[in-house]
Amino acid sequence: MPQTQTSWFDLPNGLLLTNGTVEIGVTTSIGPRIAAYRLKGGENILGRAVGTLDKPNEWHPWGGHRVWIAPEDPVKSYGLDNSPVAHELIGTRGVRLTQPVEPKTHVQKQLVVTLDEHGTGVSVDNRLTNRGTAPMQLATWGLTIMNGGGMAILPQEPFKRHEDEFLPARPLVLWHYTDLADPRWQHGPRFLRLQGDATKSTPQKVGIGNRLGWVAYAREGLLFVKRAPFDPKATYTDMGCNFEVYTEAAFFEVESLGPLVTVKPGETASHTERWHLFDKVSIAKDDASLEKTLAPLIAQTA
Repeated sequence: MPQTQTSWFDLPNGLLLTNGTVEIGVTTSIGPRIAAYRLKGGENILGRAVGTLDKPNEWHPWGGHRVWIAPEDPVKSYGLDNSPVAHELIGTRGVRLTQPVEPKTHVQKQLVVTLDEHGTGVSVDNRLTNRGTAPMQLATWGLTIMNGGGMAILPQEPFKRHEDEFLPARPLVLWHYTDLADPRWQHGPRFLRLQGDATKSTPQKVGIGNRLGWVAYAREGLLFVKRAPFDPKATYTDMGCNFEVYTEAAFFEVESLGPLVTVKPGETASHTERWHLFDKVSIAKDDASLEKTLAPLIAQTA
């Protein structure tokens, strides 16, 4: 059963949900936000960032997982989430968190979080509802701030010979500040990796059109796997990205995006992420060894 929890982001109101294997912590003082995801009694794989109610009219990263409006926009995306949210329990292993309608965007944000009955699986439904009077084009964007110092692992498409496949495999999207010569990047035939480094303040970001539908984040033996579906018939923002990773100093985000859609008044856009957590996972330096480690774990999340 959910229990009162007072420590998320040093705010007074929150819940802790568990199925006996993993725990999910959510705050109801702000948000909607997921503040914690951990093995029962273990270390939180989600990260804490700057946030204070002393400045309620400023946007704060706070930490954990949130839902945003994509494509990124200084007004539409950065709606404030410094106020309490409504919450509704769903059985003993779920909760629905609903933000008041944003005054500038007329969008209502909602997270629906449900733990599996057994194991580490969690479903996170990222929802944006148009409460305005005109249609709007947007995509749901699930941004998860990770506990820093880890490594994001993005899968490469399976290798095919030139004579067997002439068409490209997928988009690899770079931002103006992306520097692929930065030592935090590791490029291999099976994986693209981005290592967090608190001593390096320059940001790095990459996005991919990920038909394989997963990305991982490894930190001190813990492996977080985020899955989200890819629709080959859909249009995705950011030149075709459905997964993105970003780091700046100790800050690290693992992100998924839903399709770009037109949402009529009263309609809701959504996409569901599936989370899994594995312990005592060793991350090899070479791609072949890492693939042997990851393949059976990723298969468990399908």
